Amino acid sequence: MFTIKGKKTDWELVIGLETHIEVLSNSKLFSGASADYNPTVAPNTQVSMIDVAMPGMLPVLNEYCVEQAIKMGLGLNAEISRHSKFARKQYFYPDLPQGYQISQPAEEPPIVGRGWVEIMGDDGQPKKILIERAHLEQDAGKLKHDVHPTKSFADYNRTGVALLEIVTFLDTKNPENNSYISSPDEAERYLREIREIARALGVSKANMEEGSMRADVNVSVRPVGSNEFRTRTETKNMVSFKFIKSAIEYEARRQIEIYENGGTVSQDTMRYSQADGTTSVMRSKEDALDYRYFPDPDLLPLEISEETIERIRSNMPELPAATRARYIRDYGLTEYDAARLTETTDISKWFDTAVDNKPARAKPIANWMISELFAHPENWDMKNAVDTSDQGTARIITPSDLAELVDMIATNEINGKQAKEIFIKMLDGESGTPRNIADKFGMKQITDAAAIESVVNDIITKNAAQVEQYKSGKTGLLGFFVGAVMKATGGKANPAVVNEILRKKLS
Repeated sequence: MFTIKGKKTDWELVIGLETHIEVLSNSKLFSGASADYNPTVAPNTQVSMIDVAMPGMLPVLNEYCVEQAIKMGLGLNAEISRHSKFARKQYFYPDLPQGYQISQPAEEPPIVGRGWVEIMGDDGQPKKILIERAHLEQDAGKLKHDVHPTKSFADYNRTGVALLEIVTFLDTKNPENNSYISSPDEAERYLREIREIARALGVSKANMEEGSMRADVNVSVRPVGSNEFRTRTETKNMVSFKFIKSAIEYEARRQIEIYENGGTVSQDTMRYSQADGTTSVMRSKEDALDYRYFPDPDLLPLEISEETIERIRSNMPELPAATRARYIRDYGLTEYDAARLTETTDISKWFDTAVDNKPARAKPIANWMISELFAHPENWDMKNAVDTSDQGTARIITPSDLAELVDMIATNEINGKQAKEIFIKMLDGESGTPRNIADKFGMKQITDAAAIESVVNDIITKNAAQVEQYKSGKTGLLGFFVGAVMKATGGKANPAVVNEILRKKLS
């Protein structure tokens, strides 16, 4: 269990996350304007009259976004509501031109109801994190404060892009139920799992660095062993795993200090400073009543059929959790290796292509990918695995390249040292398959026992003194003889054969 030591007692954390992921679609949630608002697009060029609430403009629900939300809900092991509504959430901010956000009210069933995801808990055991709901809503625009010294500018290209907000569940009626996030590391694991599910399903890019995945972080503390749920604070719009963990730790210590000094924590909305890793009060926390939700008069209730749900379910790919379990079960990979190989769907597809249902390949390919390929992102492209060396760019190493390299080691055509040399040549742009490169540069391993025995005999003859020392008990000299044989063969002799012949000769 993660705890923080206070001056008077030890404290534990209760963490809730509200995760916003931008839904991948061609157009926005309620208009036909493009949902691709990347930085190269000029400000306010992808905005419809609906997005900026021009009089008489009526929203039209994007059916594809609804299906994306259903797909994500199924990925979260959640209930899908057959009936849900949209409402206007009233608040004023310059990046919200309508003066309200079309969302789904907290008191009504959202599109996605109760669900769960499984992460690795701090105790090393699987842990289910409960999800309360996931609902569709509009994104706001973006304010730019660095364009003019005294003015802020609003870019509404992002306004109206579909967001899916995923909210974790805290079972206040059963305080002994600990299916909630209880440490900064668990918060990161949960968010990474949400990210990979969204990516695997094609629901969202879920890139924190570009803002297509953001999180509001709720933190409260309590003495270790207590079932009390104390007042929480909410730190808004966090876009980095590192900063989220830092904000949790700082906010927890801030609250502990208040309690231990006899004070009370108020339910505030906080801002996080990246410069010094601190949190500070931004405003008092709003209540649902403050938003004055009311049903959107321009949108009919949403009805979802069982047939629609089953159609979406039947077309879903394997999810990251299932892929990890398969790698551990079928290939004997460690949990760490399985996690690294399922960081994105493209990585796991690349790995599966290289392994090609040959379990003996799995572990060595996993090792090469994690220790070598991951360190050279410019030399592999999971989506476009083609050799581009002839175009004067970095050579792209393909799944078949790595599979052949691993197979050559397994059949003793090359040894580990030669494999690394071949790999480096591929990184440097050498064309051809690993076997072609081995032939071209004379890197094939010598496995002919008779040829190796001839070299061994010569080494033994030239080192009679060391032979006598070995026979008198200094068996550590075996390494000296192995090294001499490898040097004499230019490192090409099969080490296993060398060792076997030397042991027989020296004994």
